[in-house]
Amino acid sequence: MTPRTATLIGLTAILMWSLLSVMTVATGKIPAFQLAAMTFAIGGLVGLLTWIGRNGATKSLRQPLVVWVVGVGGLFGYHALYFLALRFAPPAEAGLLNYLWPLLIVLFSSFLPGERLAAHHIIGAVLGLVGTVLLFAGNTSGFAPGAVPGLIAAFIAAFVWATYSVLSRRLKAVPTDAVAGFCLATAALAALMHGLLETTVWPETRVQWLSVIALGIGPVGAAFYAWDIGMKRGDIRVLGAASYATPLLSTGFLIAAGFAKASASIALAAILIAGGGLIAAKDMVLRKR
Repeated sequence: MTPRTATLIGLTAILMWSLLSVMTVATGKIPAFQLAAMTFAIGGLVGLLTWIGRNGATKSLRQPLVVWVVGVGGLFGYHALYFLALRFAPPAEAGLLNYLWPLLIVLFSSFLPGERLAAHHIIGAVLGLVGTVLLFAGNTSGFAPGAVPGLIAAFIAAFVWATYSVLSRRLKAVPTDAVAGFCLATAALAALMHGLLETTVWPETRVQWLSVIALGIGPVGAAFYAWDIGMKRGDIRVLGAASYATPLLSTGFLIAAGFAKASASIALAAILIAGGGLIAAKDMVLRKR
């Protein structure tokens, strides 16, 4: 596989993730951990299907404990928080707040060996912060008290995913097949939490069932395998910069589906967050090969 092909595969993950918000909202009132268990089980099965005919694929699960902690901790922690955010907070605001993760990945990566925090990293971070503040100030009706936990969950989710992504870059030797194991382990943990904390609520309509299946196949399934291939074999600079288009696409899909209303404040916040991320990622975009 050429780097160009791997990069294109990685870009499909970004497109699938931009559909995560609208698909999650379309699943109805399924409790967060139940939804995570259902979709990650489907996502894990997607990976297992690719093992058919490959006898050595099962060896990918033989990884050190730290690999499992990073893989399962990142997937389970991030998505549990994100699903909770979409249950309690307005989807557009929660989505944009959560999509600070591309900016955070750039900032966190700058502290890795051989990297440094430059002026454009700080400028990008400030623009992202301004965009985040605008999400609150732009809601003239004010957030309902019940939405605050969801907004906090979305913010923490951004940090969890950024940390997971940066640590994953340090584990390049781990094969993509291992992602199937991470998904299934995440599904098991989510099912356990669901049994302890939630009441089971099954989808009520065909659209809701199809949304659950589509969520498991795409944003909570194939996207992780595609991202893993892109990060390990493709152009990380291109993928990092392209990630900042995700909040714009995500909000656009929410508005198109009728789950959110277009407004000047949301548009400006999206531009600031995405613009801040692009400025912070200047090195990844302009650095010579």
